[in-house]
Amino acid sequence: MMRQLLLDIRPIASPSLNNYIVGANRELLNHLRAMADGEPGASLYLWGGSGSGCTHLLRALAAESKVRGLYLEADQVNNTAVDALIAALEATHARLWLFDDIRLLNPEAQIALFRAINLAAARGITVVTTGDCAPRDLPLREDLRTRIGQMLAFCIQPLRDEERVELLHAHASARGMKVEPEVFDYLLRHARRDIRSLLGILDLLDEHSLTRQRPVTLPLLREIMQARLI
Repeated sequence: MMRQLLLDIRPIASPSLNNYIVGANRELLNHLRAMADGEPGASLYLWGGSGSGCTHLLRALAAESKVRGLYLEADQVNNTAVDALIAALEATHARLWLFDDIRLLNPEAQIALFRAINLAAARGITVVTTGDCAPRDLPLREDLRTRIGQMLAFCIQPLRDEERVELLHAHASARGMKVEPEVFDYLLRHARRDIRSLLGILDLLDEHSLTRQRPVTLPLLREIMQARLI
């Protein structure tokens, strides 16, 4: 019980444009800041590999937009009838419609997104979509892929090692963790290097340090990796 209580009170920072580690993506971040401030702009398609931060950026944009943003995950679109989704969009006051991970949309949801993009264009509403590949490679129906291809596209550039360490350090600080510097270096050399995996390992380390009442150190990380818990 005490272990679960300790885990539950760990602070997790909400996604924001300020806590996004920008790396080589300064132009994109500036564009999103202007969008959040209510400046009119073209609809966007953001794409990058696992852990690139697409979801972080969309959630931050929805939370910080002065013109109100509506964030929709692929599952939400998949589980809503086409006409019901369009009716909801017609009724919303949001001026930013944010569709995350559109590659996961089922055939009916793809029709819904196509209609939503057309509705947004007619009403002067900005749409931001995300995926994991270039628009031409999206596994979507041709007319929708064409619409996405007409959007302003940004490929999110991966972080360099020093920027990955910065991100890991920020994530650890947000959880109230004290981590020896060599832990980050070891992770980059011996673990999967995508951001989602690295953050997941850090969370697991935090859990085990609480369970065992030990600090987050390199020996603890090695023990967990040798036990194939990571």
